[in-house]
Amino acid sequence: MECLIPPTVLELARRARAVTVLTGAGMSAESGIPTFRDPATGLWSRFDPMSLASQDGWEADPELVWAWYAWRVGRVRSVEPNAGHHALARWAQRDDVRLHIATQNIDDLHERAGSEVLAHVHGSLLAFRCSVCQEPYQAPIEVPAEPVERLEPPVCDCGQYVRPGVVWFGEMLPQGAFDAALDACLEADLVLVVGTSGIVYPFASLPDIARGHGVPVVEINPEETNLSDHVDHIWRASAAAALPALVEALGN
Repeated sequence: MECLIPPTVLELARRARAVTVLTGAGMSAESGIPTFRDPATGLWSRFDPMSLASQDGWEADPELVWAWYAWRVGRVRSVEPNAGHHALARWAQRDDVRLHIATQNIDDLHERAGSEVLAHVHGSLLAFRCSVCQEPYQAPIEVPAEPVERLEPPVCDCGQYVRPGVVWFGEMLPQGAFDAALDACLEADLVLVVGTSGIVYPFASLPDIARGHGVPVVEINPEETNLSDHVDHIWRASAAAALPALVEALGN
């Protein structure tokens, strides 16, 4: 089915020479990665994801937390970037536009599609580091073929456990990541908000800040979100349908 582009959105995209795209879990969900708040299935249905994404949870049972993240690594590795990821990579290759991507997603699907990501505001699942000395951990990690309830984390050279490089509840965002996303929004001619629910702050504040500085903001999402009343234009379509249609309409 053809994805109809709102004429105002197409005109904004044609005029824009600096575009900032803010992506959320809905974009990765179209590749088969469940959103963080989706009901878990199988082994992990017995656990509250919130308790697995905190320093307290890690300190209480690092083997349980690591097993959950190892399972999530396996899920990410098993899927491919969707048409929306590839469309953004093609758009960024155009000579007449400067396109920045800031994402809440902790996967590497944007990069695997060929995009350079300005900011992983909530960290990266695949950027492992020591839980104590913070030294990056580069060695391959074991990913079980089937979910297991406990798995011992790798050990850093300092003797402490390695953890995923994601931002847990109560932790600071990666140094400079939010500031880079904010600067990109303020310097843009157009901000696209794609597949994010607008629940998690401070990322959810970026569209409002951009609008306050006169930057037009477009939401691309098949569902109404917390951001829908705080954008200039709404396009009710999925990322995998809307972004390829938009990039194709922009031409070569």
